[in-house]
Amino acid sequence: GIEELHAGTVPVTHTGDYSDVFITDADGRRTPWSDASHIDDDQMRTLMRQIVDRLYTFHLKSDDAGFRDHLDRWLTVAERWDEPKLDESFLATISRGEAKLPR
Repeated sequence: GIEELHAGTVPVTHTGDYSDVFITDADGRRTPWSDASHIDDDQMRTLMRQIVDRLYTFHLKSDDAGFRDHLDRWLTVAERWDEPKLDESFLATISRGEAKLPR
């Protein structure tokens, strides 16, 4: 899940923007940190499935009192987070009718 993607060693940068950091792969190719993919297709697919499954579970269980009690215990942690925002580009896509289900 997302915890594994965040795990690992963070490279040292002296410029602050990682322009001085490079990755050398098994073939000896040297790639600037900013040009390197930091997540492969399988990790992205796993992450997206985890997000969808958690949202699905939340929506299905949100009326369950025990589930709500458990979530309420986490509110003290969540109160320190940034306030969530509506995804305006997502809403615009839907309102323009561009969000189509595959046939």
